[in-house]
Amino acid sequence: MKPLDPRLVRTAGAVRTHLAVTVVSGVLITGLILAQAWLLAEVITGAWAGEGMDALGWMIAAVAAVAVARALLSYVAETSALHSAARTKSQLRRKLVAHVTGSGKVWLAEGGDREDGSPKAGELVTLATRGLDALDEYFSRYLPQLVLACIVPFAVLAVVFWADWISGIVILVTLPLIPIFMALIGMHTQQRIDRQWRLLSRLGGHFLDVVEGLPTLAVFRRAKAQAAIIRKVGEDHRSATMGTLRIAFLSAFALELLATLAVALVAVEVGLRLLGGHMDYQTALLVLILAPEAYLPLREVGARFHASMEGVAAADQVFTELDRKRGAAARAGAEGEEHEDRKAPAPTSAPTGTAAPAAAGDIRFEGVGLLYPGRDVPALSGLDLTVRAGEHLLLTGPSGSGKTTLLSLLLRLGEPTEGRISVRAPGGEWTPMDRIPADDWRLGIAWVPQHPYLFDVSVADNIRLGAPDADMKRVREAARLAEADGFVSALPDGYETRLGERGARLSAGQRQRIALARAMCRDAPLVLLDEPTAHLDAENAASVRTAVTRLLAGRTAVIVAHDTGWAESALGENLRTAELPLLTRGAHR
Repeated sequence: MKPLDPRLVRTAGAVRTHLAVTVVSGVLITGLILAQAWLLAEVITGAWAGEGMDALGWMIAAVAAVAVARALLSYVAETSALHSAARTKSQLRRKLVAHVTGSGKVWLAEGGDREDGSPKAGELVTLATRGLDALDEYFSRYLPQLVLACIVPFAVLAVVFWADWISGIVILVTLPLIPIFMALIGMHTQQRIDRQWRLLSRLGGHFLDVVEGLPTLAVFRRAKAQAAIIRKVGEDHRSATMGTLRIAFLSAFALELLATLAVALVAVEVGLRLLGGHMDYQTALLVLILAPEAYLPLREVGARFHASMEGVAAADQVFTELDRKRGAAARAGAEGEEHEDRKAPAPTSAPTGTAAPAAAGDIRFEGVGLLYPGRDVPALSGLDLTVRAGEHLLLTGPSGSGKTTLLSLLLRLGEPTEGRISVRAPGGEWTPMDRIPADDWRLGIAWVPQHPYLFDVSVADNIRLGAPDADMKRVREAARLAEADGFVSALPDGYETRLGERGARLSAGQRQRIALARAMCRDAPLVLLDEPTAHLDAENAASVRTAVTRLLAGRTAVIVAHDTGWAESALGENLRTAELPLLTRGAHR
């Protein structure tokens, strides 16, 4: 592991500011150390010679002032370090989140055994939270000490050589022993730190997966088995952590012992020459005061390095994940150059903050296919389809035929790897969808997924999620049209009732109707529905279909469903049913 990762300096601008402050503080602290040693030697020598307070008073005051100045500089450096650590963590987290979700592309959070080595979603959560938090120790303790370790020993060595060249040679010979032992201990510790971090990531990822699947585990009575696995992984992590701490404590002891022996060696040779009359008292004091200061920064940087290794390991994993993205993009670009018939990406204008007019128009798929990274079989291939403005398209087909993938393409969560999607605003010309800013396109879409996510806020806030400026009258009307006003009004606090995480206080049918009310409140021209009645009983399914009929009035809609009841529902004369495999060119081969 490098003493200073250059990727941190290049990636996080706060690191450069912090390093500048740390270097300046380190230079000033070094000067104060030398001044304090000289003043102490002068004061003690003067007191031994019998000088009074008239001669020594100003030097004693100067020693106190130097001590206060060193404390203030250390405070300024640590405050700057903590501020820089917070900014750096924020920048790295933003980059990691943008890597996972910010581009709008589909990101596969599968296991770490994938070909590209991508971590699980739970591991990324642990990395972005607990992992990067450990950078505080790196910035506030390790980096300032590293700067002092690069400045103080050389400055002290120069002054000692000027005062007494024999003591300077002793320090020069013994000083390199500390970084040598640090490197040996660090190489031994690195493997343990990596193992500790892998176990922590695995524990966090597995725990997140278990919590998300707890209802299913409880139904099949597998919760206790998973608890035993978490207990085992937690015990492994505890053992790895204690082993790492044991090595860190032993390394601190070894470095402390080595530095103490080196200072003792200097003290012995200085004492012998002082007794023999070959050295004056003031020079001896100056050398003895400065000798520990030469070893202290190196000794401290070793101890701080072990304490900060977890944060450095987490940052290294963040950079590895970001580099994997850039490598994948470079490979994709290289593959694209091999196909001469492949067109360059269409230029995209900046988002305007308003819904794209094309969302209310026609949509056309021409030979569209999508192959997810790391997969051999495309999720969608050779799709030819046109959806007219105001048309209600009911997509059916077996699981795995690409229905949800088609919706993800319409949501701009991914771009087709083959073919083209074009849109046409009413009265306009056909335009490639990728020329329209994704944010503007999504503003014209209301999406109701199979498992809508409800937040632990009030019912009203959940409904107005897609239209934050909606007033209560609009919220209530949306709930009424979605067949949700009745059960919402019966809740303890009505529309101000908190629903709990994922809408824990509601049934599946009620959660689906809240999601439909959210779509009603959004009032978008294009509606996408993914299995809106899946896993619902007949009564709730009928209520949802009634609400959907109201939602789709005057809007373009794409409905993905296995439920045969949709074909008989009153969706109007604009309803068209299509089975997805029959829409692809591969179905004819």
